[in-house]
Amino acid sequence: MSEEPPVVFVIDDDASVREAVADLVRSVGLRVEAFGSPQEFLHSERPDGPGCIVLDVRLPGPSGLEFQRTLTKSDIHLPIIFISGHGDIAMSVKAMKSGAIEFLTKPLPEQELLDAIHTGIERDRARRKDAAVVADLRERFATLTPREREVLALVITGRRNKQIAAQANLSEMTVKIHRSQIMRKMRAKSLVDLVRMADALGVSAEGA
Repeated sequence: MSEEPPVVFVIDDDASVREAVADLVRSVGLRVEAFGSPQEFLHSERPDGPGCIVLDVRLPGPSGLEFQRTLTKSDIHLPIIFISGHGDIAMSVKAMKSGAIEFLTKPLPEQELLDAIHTGIERDRARRKDAAVVADLRERFATLTPREREVLALVITGRRNKQIAAQANLSEMTVKIHRSQIMRKMRAKSLVDLVRMADALGVSAEGA
């Protein structure tokens, strides 16, 4: 399936700034959607594609920094570029520590803004790709039986079949069968491959 075209979401209560940023984004061939408030953005239907948010840090009501936390709680992980009419160093540091890509002051330096937007889109594209890989691994993991999951937790510690058999109270032959099934269902090509998959899934070997 082809990827949805990237979208830049502009959130600013100042209509003139909103339109200026939107025009700049369109000038480089990117799709843009502009909103006068965070609430408008949250109530909108967003396309399922990579993107980023250009967000005014000072908004009526909750600030841009508060909205950043709201997005995280809402499981919306679009990269954020903060813009502000004030060069507030403390606020910019706080924004960057919270994961913002850039903090730019108005009047906005156009090339810096475009560079930050492209960085945001690429970062979100990579995040979406990683999320898709993990989702696929979860589907594979869901096909394992409870016993196979137990054996998997022991396999990724590097234990031999004989050791796994003794710890899981199984015969060595049964462990070999489980191990073969795990490799097949997870589509792992090697033990190293399987360990990487388990790590991506957060499968713990603690207590194993």
